Amino acid sequence: MKELFVKYKSVIKFILTFIVVYISLSICYKFYLDFSKDTYYYPDYITNLVARQSEDILNVIGYKAYVEPHSQEPTMKLIINKKYVVRIIEGCNSISVIILFVSFIMAFSGRLKTTLLYAFVGSVLIYIVNLIRIVIISIGLYHYPWHMDILHKVIFPGIIYGMVFLLWINWVNRFSYMIKKNE
Repeated sequence: MKELFVKYKSVIKFILTFIVVYISLSICYKFYLDFSKDTYYYPDYITNLVARQSEDILNVIGYKAYVEPHSQEPTMKLIINKKYVVRIIEGCNSISVIILFVSFIMAFSGRLKTTLLYAFVGSVLIYIVNLIRIVIISIGLYHYPWHMDILHKVIFPGIIYGMVFLLWINWVNRFSYMIKKNE
């Protein structure tokens, strides 16, 4: 049994690190959600910010958009040209995806400075791509509401998780290069 632990030490370290970081960040995020009940930044600050930034992007590209708190659920309603198009929920703010991304990067870490910088830059990139995703889905649902399932169930994973996957692949390739360089 000890031989197995020795043989798979790096795999076990990866899995345990991933689990510890993922659970720790998820618990912190849960505390944030539990204690961020604010009437001004409804339903929470980050979700509110994502909704308002999506509104700003839509307005910049020529749509008359605005957001408002939903009266019956903790979401923000995004309205384009007086048509209620989508609701932006806590799950749309990309934080849970960023937690998954950072957990992987930390579990497959390299030098501390490089790891932290990559995790930060990757998180910002995921956040920006998420805003673009919301804008694309909103425009798509404004013009083609009958395609809601494909826009949300196919386009959403394709854009956001595809981005995370590409960032992971880039990280692993870069990390592997660093291992070879240090040998």
